[in-house]
Amino acid sequence: MCARRRPPPPPPAGGDHNQPSNIVALPSVIARGGQMTVTVDGCPQGGTMTSDAFRTTHLTPVRGANETSRGTATIREDARPGSYDITVNCSGRRLTRPAAFTVIGGVRGGIGGSSSDGATPTDIAIGGGLVAAAVAGGGLFCLRRRSERRI
Repeated sequence: MCARRRPPPPPPAGGDHNQPSNIVALPSVIARGGQMTVTVDGCPQGGTMTSDAFRTTHLTPVRGANETSRGTATIREDARPGSYDITVNCSGRRLTRPAAFTVIGGVRGGIGGSSSDGATPTDIAIGGGLVAAAVAGGGLFCLRRRSERRI
């Protein structure tokens, strides 16, 4: 008798466990120098992610989340504004998400985003002019009130 060939086993219910899918970058709009978190489903052992806007970064498996890995990337200071792709490599399998995030111009950090220390000569001149106008206006008001009482 001929032996019957068995059909291959069906794929697992959730699909291929080592096939990266659903690449999510948050925030999706980010300034140069900012940090972005990337989450990838179907990447249970971790892997790497790359983009033209940041260096190759490791993806680490997330405990308690089935087949999910996450990584944090810092956007390069010299990245040009625009949309960027992300390519992930998990267990030798690659997936690219086109236009995964957008880089905008950089921002200055610090108190109020100031780019100078202290008052500039222009600030002092404007402030001095306002004080002089207030003193002159107050003096005229007092003189006028004084002359109204005599009538």
